[in-house]
Amino acid sequence: MNHFLYQLKRVKLKELSELWKLPIAMICAIFYRIKHNDLWIICEDPNEARDNGYWFFKYLRKEHPEQDCVYAISSKSPDINKIRELGNWVEFGSLKHWILYLASTKKISSQKAGNPNAAIFYFLEVYGFLKDNRIFLQHGVIINDLKWLYYDVTKMHRFICGAYPEYEFIRNNFGYPLENVVYTGICRFDGLHDNISDDTRIILIMPTWREWIADEDSRLLQYEGTKDIAKTNYFINWISFLKDQELERIANQYNCRFIFFPHRNMQKYMDLFPRSTYYLEVADARQYDVQNLMKKASLMITDYSSVFMDMLYMKKPVIFYQFDYDRFRMGQYGEGYFSYTQNPFAKSYITKKDVLVALEQKISEGFAVSNEYLLAHKEYFRLYDNSNCKRVYLVVKES
Repeated sequence: MNHFLYQLKRVKLKELSELWKLPIAMICAIFYRIKHNDLWIICEDPNEARDNGYWFFKYLRKEHPEQDCVYAISSKSPDINKIRELGNWVEFGSLKHWILYLASTKKISSQKAGNPNAAIFYFLEVYGFLKDNRIFLQHGVIINDLKWLYYDVTKMHRFICGAYPEYEFIRNNFGYPLENVVYTGICRFDGLHDNISDDTRIILIMPTWREWIADEDSRLLQYEGTKDIAKTNYFINWISFLKDQELERIANQYNCRFIFFPHRNMQKYMDLFPRSTYYLEVADARQYDVQNLMKKASLMITDYSSVFMDMLYMKKPVIFYQFDYDRFRMGQYGEGYFSYTQNPFAKSYITKKDVLVALEQKISEGFAVSNEYLLAHKEYFRLYDNSNCKRVYLVVKES
């Protein structure tokens, strides 16, 4: 009940104003099912086609063209042409999206919601008014204790896992029936086995967001007690890191290049970050594909973003810069099976000075990883091949 009240507080008037679509869509869905009796609808963020949803849709269109499937995406997305080339898409949030969503037998998404209206469908699905097969492809490998993904909050029919310890952690702690949680590897891992650059000397910097900085649903936009987001501890630390003269020295001495890829919630504040230079590029998400950047990169610097798991999957080094670790644990995610401070893959640092020292050392070592790292890799990624989409397909087909 507490979670229901929490969700009720977050409901937007815009979401409730679309309630009129529901009865129309329900009636139309009945007739649509006559010719489309096994439709799979797939999506991720409304503006993206670059995550597990896209990879799975691409696999279906190429390997199983007989399967009736459709991808939901905004026509304003920078990725729209990728989906148009594959065919079978619907405008995210449109009445047709509602109809196809209700008509589908499998609802597949890399996002928790994955539906045309988060508030309305949350109520219908979690409280049992709408029976369906929802397959959660995930946005990445889970490493923390995410209570908003517990079974009583989502009622997901299948929960796809990308790493074996993650699989065990979710099965044992998230409350799902055991058959609901499956270890297949996540779909986007299929794209990490080809054309991996050996020595591009690109350092990728990818911090995540902070949920306590601002309530994106609020019109007040209070950022840690200030109306100027540039004055937050988060921005001050990252901008200070990017402007540090040591980066330029390291770039010149070791022939390296840095690419800073802001989180999607940071992209709207691009003007606050330093301008791109010959050694540091601030990447616009509309112009770069994250996976391609990771494949080219020799090393990643991040704070808490689970995207570092993709780098580990490729057996590349990672450095954690965690200047607000205690607050992150209190204000964002509780610790799960993975400890940032005690793990076989990467070390955590609080000061930028220590990060820069560790970075220079990794470069001078040729970006090598330890034997302990490689042994742990075998345990984390017991499934290490380009058949992740195939395994997910079999799970969806049998669900």
